[in-house]
Amino acid sequence: MGDLSPQLIEVARSLLRDEKVDLIIGYESGSLPLRTSPCFIRRPDEAERLVWNAWCENNLATYLRGRDEKIAVVAKGCDARAIVGLVMERQLARENVLIIGVPCQGIMDRRRIEDQLEGKEVLKATLADGEIILAGEGFEERLPQQDFLCQGCLTCEYRTPAVYDLLIGDPVPALEVADPFPEVRALEARSSDERWAYFSQEFSQCIRCYACREACPLCYCQECFIDQTQPAWFGKTDDPSDTLIFHLVRILHTAGRCVDCGACSRACPMGIDLRALTRKMIKDVREWYGYQAGIEVEAIPPLATFRPDDPQEFIK
Repeated sequence: MGDLSPQLIEVARSLLRDEKVDLIIGYESGSLPLRTSPCFIRRPDEAERLVWNAWCENNLATYLRGRDEKIAVVAKGCDARAIVGLVMERQLARENVLIIGVPCQGIMDRRRIEDQLEGKEVLKATLADGEIILAGEGFEERLPQQDFLCQGCLTCEYRTPAVYDLLIGDPVPALEVADPFPEVRALEARSSDERWAYFSQEFSQCIRCYACREACPLCYCQECFIDQTQPAWFGKTDDPSDTLIFHLVRILHTAGRCVDCGACSRACPMGIDLRALTRKMIKDVREWYGYQAGIEVEAIPPLATFRPDDPQEFIK
């Protein structure tokens, strides 16, 4: 991934100087290595804060709703798809959002990198020539970038945003993936008892912090079903049944909407395999209805339409 930061800074400075937007939402360097932070820029002289690199993991679409101003947002492929989803669901006015598309060759999975270092404290991290160069007190280690990409990046078909207003840098060709869902098919091949055991073990780790819900740009209900008290649909305990129901219902709510940005998994402090279920939803919607979320603003979502040839195997 080339350094597009200078070009991004110039575009942002121009947009603010010419008063084409009131706010730019992008990324800036984090206070720790391996991280960036969302940043909010309103003046041309603040544009110098902007960066774009393989640590830019946050889905910035999360910050767009509820703003009565013209906004420009830096968006990689999955982020742009989430923005399209919000526009389709009338949560954003398309004319009020300027999408600055950035081609993306993959985001680094910092948790796997930290696991690889086995507790060593990283004081400096750089990316160069396909390597992650990590340095700390008494050590320097080089890791191949390709081996530490986030899982979603390994099968991403929209490394260049499908929808954008401005594009920084050159388009990145789509990955040629024979089967985008190998891990889902492997899970489907297990017996029902094995699947139940797997998910029971995964979700038993949940501490009900709701970080997955807060990180998801499409979990925007003002009152989540789990927080309702009249009626109280489910308990807010750490009982396994309450925990599992929360995750199942939340993920079912994203059917036909999830863009596989991985924000939920990255936000989870317990490292739960949330994508095992979201990817299952994505696969079924794609295979049954020929639909991928966030590709076209004018598309009709699969759960909002009907075709005579819709699969109905579930009807007995």
